[in-house]
Amino acid sequence: MPLSMHQISVPVFDQFLQSLSTVLDKAEAHCSATGTDPEDVLGLRLAPDMFTLVQQVQRACIHSSGAVARLAGVDLLEEADEEASFDDLRARIARTRAFLDGFTPAQLDASETNPVDQPTRVAVLNFPTGADLLLRFALPQFMFHVTTAYDIIRHSGVEVGKIDFMGAMLR
Repeated sequence: MPLSMHQISVPVFDQFLQSLSTVLDKAEAHCSATGTDPEDVLGLRLAPDMFTLVQQVQRACIHSSGAVARLAGVDLLEEADEEASFDDLRARIARTRAFLDGFTPAQLDASETNPVDQPTRVAVLNFPTGADLLLRFALPQFMFHVTTAYDIIRHSGVEVGKIDFMGAMLR
């Protein structure tokens, strides 16, 4: 039986969003243990022209929920991008995971062959198929932002490792 679009999207997004939430827990605990102001960590970025930790988490949520919504042909999950605390970010992740959990495999059936348009900040990208959107844009974008958020947290001194990044691989 071939892999379905649901199998290669929803569980992958869910796994890494859950692990990101756990890494945020560890970052918050680190702040408490070391007396670090959480706002300092939330505002960190790897380079001056990169997004902050908060923005990296927001973008991970946007790319995961947006991809699945576009593939299913439903309205996007609308969020205000107003997160300012670890609790806010975990709540954002929880809402995104709940949104993703609402999709059935049937909703994504045949989406691999349907053309999909993806608006970005600079242009609308036209993907000839949903598989192209998912495999060549959404998953790489999502993984970039999750990885960068993890890297910011690790660079700030939080003791996290690959197992934290990977999370629960089999559910």
